[in-house]
Amino acid sequence: MINKLIKTEEDYSLVLSRIEDLMDAKANTPEAEELELLATLVELYEDKHYPMDSPDPIDAIKFRMEQLELNQQGLVPFIGSRSKVSEVLNKKRPLTLSMMRSLHLNFGIPAEIFLQKAGGNFPKAMPNIEWHLFPLKEMSKRGWINKITNLKDSAEESMRFFIKACCPSGENIEACFRENSGNRINAKTDIYALNAWCMRIMALAQENKTQRKFDHENFTSNSLKEIAKLSFFEEGPLLAQEFLEKHGIHLIIEPHLPKTYLDGAALLLEDSTPVVGLTLRYDRIDNFWFCLLHELAHIVLHIGKENKILFVDDMDVRIPGKGKPNDIENQADNLATESLIPNDIWSSSVAKLNPTKKNVLELSEHLKIHPACVAGRIRFEQNNFKLLSKLVGPGKIRNLFEA
Repeated sequence: MINKLIKTEEDYSLVLSRIEDLMDAKANTPEAEELELLATLVELYEDKHYPMDSPDPIDAIKFRMEQLELNQQGLVPFIGSRSKVSEVLNKKRPLTLSMMRSLHLNFGIPAEIFLQKAGGNFPKAMPNIEWHLFPLKEMSKRGWINKITNLKDSAEESMRFFIKACCPSGENIEACFRENSGNRINAKTDIYALNAWCMRIMALAQENKTQRKFDHENFTSNSLKEIAKLSFFEEGPLLAQEFLEKHGIHLIIEPHLPKTYLDGAALLLEDSTPVVGLTLRYDRIDNFWFCLLHELAHIVLHIGKENKILFVDDMDVRIPGKGKPNDIENQADNLATESLIPNDIWSSSVAKLNPTKKNVLELSEHLKIHPACVAGRIRFEQNNFKLLSKLVGPGKIRNLFEA
């Protein structure tokens, strides 16, 4: 009697021969029990060494159509149109996740057949996200997602792949949609474009791990003051990026998408690594340093606390009369402002009282910060953005990061 696992082709042939001898065994006899055991051993061996190919999805659909006596018109509610049904059944159009889910639910075709993977399941549904609303054409143009035909039909597949690169578990994505609806954003903002940009920042951060793990206790308001001093140097933005890298914080520059009206964001990756993303939509020295310090202030004060994982900022909304009061954003503004120019110095400074070029330069030399930071504060407080325009450093930042 053979009673051990089949490990070789020779064992397999011997067992098949023995099974053939036992085919006429009567029930409830030792021979019948041996036959049952050998059949199980053969099944285990064949599953491992001769796995059966999963049925073709289209063949499975056609089989169910025959069983249910359905014509192609009967598939329209689940695939989309008569032309799409015809193209799918003739393998001229790929099945989308949306089609697969619908056919699975309504025809009982197993997910593993559609996915061609044993035990496969469809990815978790995100019912609050309408995939086709993402700026797919622009994302494809920028190389963020693959260039494919029928991009709208394949929106979910394209975005799922994109999401996996930025959030491997996908858990932060729906949270981003919730939080992005209540940050400092323009009322005309396209939330889908905004979230696509945030995901791009996450994906770029995922590509390169920081040198050190971020330690919240060692990154404080004093750290922001150190960073502000780097503005004094011509390559200060690059020095700031290096400083942050050594503290476990990513600084990523990525141009904004249309209809996002975005200057910057502070966010957390799934492994709790902080990331600052800046768009440089206003390519000026004053704008760079204030935006950077504002987002870093969120990391010091807010990120990771009370489950906050994301802040996005349109600094135009900060201008008096253009946005609603926001205590959390005001806290970040105040810390950023104080880090650049301490209020006790600013309140009595000659530059504040008499904002001439000479006085701006003298204060910046005294504080060892870039004159643009002083000029930018004056322009904001006086709500006069024509003032001191040559001192704010237009066109001086983007080329540093593109070099």
